[in-house]
Amino acid sequence: MKFAAFYIGAAILNSLAIEGARILSVFPYPGPSQYIFIEPLLKALAERGHEVTSISTFPQKEPLKNFRDVPIMENIKVFEDMMTEAAEGQSKSYFEEIMQFSKIGSLVVSNIFENAQVQQLVQESSFDLLIVEVLGTDALLGLGEVFKAPIVSVATFGTIHFIDYLVGNPLPLSYIPYMSLSYGNHMSLIERTINFGTEFIDRLCFNFFLLPHQEQLYKKYFPNAQIGFDEARRNVSLVLLNDHFTLRAPRPYVPNMVEVGGLHIKQKPNPLARDLQEFLDNAKEGAIYFSMGSNIKSKDLPPQTLKKILDVFRELKVKVLWKFEDENLPNKPDNVLVRKWFNQPSILAHPNVKLFISHGGYLSTTETIFHGKPVLGLPVIADQFMNIKNAIKSGYALQLRLDDLTRENFKESIEKLWNNPKYYEAAQRLSKRFRDQPLTPLETAIYWVEYVIRNEGAPYMRNAGQDLSFLEYHNLDVYLLLAMGMFLLIALMACFVRCLRNMCCKSKPKKSKVKKN
Repeated sequence: MKFAAFYIGAAILNSLAIEGARILSVFPYPGPSQYIFIEPLLKALAERGHEVTSISTFPQKEPLKNFRDVPIMENIKVFEDMMTEAAEGQSKSYFEEIMQFSKIGSLVVSNIFENAQVQQLVQESSFDLLIVEVLGTDALLGLGEVFKAPIVSVATFGTIHFIDYLVGNPLPLSYIPYMSLSYGNHMSLIERTINFGTEFIDRLCFNFFLLPHQEQLYKKYFPNAQIGFDEARRNVSLVLLNDHFTLRAPRPYVPNMVEVGGLHIKQKPNPLARDLQEFLDNAKEGAIYFSMGSNIKSKDLPPQTLKKILDVFRELKVKVLWKFEDENLPNKPDNVLVRKWFNQPSILAHPNVKLFISHGGYLSTTETIFHGKPVLGLPVIADQFMNIKNAIKSGYALQLRLDDLTRENFKESIEKLWNNPKYYEAAQRLSKRFRDQPLTPLETAIYWVEYVIRNEGAPYMRNAGQDLSFLEYHNLDVYLLLAMGMFLLIALMACFVRCLRNMCCKSKPKKSKVKKN
């Protein structure tokens, strides 16, 4: 049945195939996870005959047909300091983080527009479609007017208010928690209050600290723009969302926001290198896979934390694969194999891998659900806390904080996940639900990208809410009008009652006063 569904999906896509379009992709950040997500889609579009130009920090190692790289290597180190600080447990205030995020967003955008190859593209090239990551890089949306081409935005971590804004997507704060809060979808009154306050503060900071910098860049690099910055931000035809209702919780989406969570996951994983295949095949008692993702580096963990982790692995005596960026790890036990990089989906697909120790990034979360593995979460930043919270709620994960990690609780958590079958069974149930889709996420993404091309941006999918002001969208003017009407009605009723009382008092006969002798 799976193969039949695959071939049916391929047949549908082939029947809707269009002539090769010229597509420009802009992914400015050096975080590998973002590009890992979008790269399979770009390659698939190139294989279908489209001419793809990719602006990123990850050029292809070998030439590909219909694929051109414009590398922006100036951006390669902009994340390093922030991720090192996070791994070392250095805390920053929320406002320090938003200012740092704003600075990084401005820097990566400037580096793109100052690049000579990009300037040549803007002056000499034409494109039929733009695929852009909008993550504090809203000035990039000015390219839509330059090339007179529709824009597909990609959100690699799920949606948030500034992604929702692009297509006027609703965000009910009553049951959708802010991404950095570890709340579920059924919040108490206190949690809903905190959720509302956090979202309110985040929007204020985004609109008054981050967006002004992006607007300055927009005016600098698009001095002849015919549309304003805010209109450029709403000039988005489609948002491809790395999410799925089986991965977190159902929520409303407008028609041009499409879930394609897991599009980077191959239905049939790539084969492992021979030594890794043998290592896992020989792990008869099972194996643990440990990775802190592509941004947080295990080598930057505090020395005392590393010692606790190694001591526990030495005691467990099961085989461990650890993505560790320094392969000369001191005091490494013989049962631990470290590499700078692993093909993570292929590792998780191996039947002998029984547990994934993860930072809880969304790509890793999606992959572990797809392959049905229990998780010990060690979240560090951003949405990782909410991802692990959802995993715990779904019954296939436990969580520890790095700053609270001890030998005892680390070992206890591993043994609990390892020995209790309920965690594995929960992961398998969720995997079955996630895989049960009419098309693969990649096929879905291809369909909707080509749909936008075929229908010249599909403007009829545009949500009318995008044309309303904040007051109109939230009906605040209606509430104000109703309040004024109610106040006027109460005032009129009070006047009427007062007049009625006065009339009653005047109509009463006066009592005659009798003089007593």
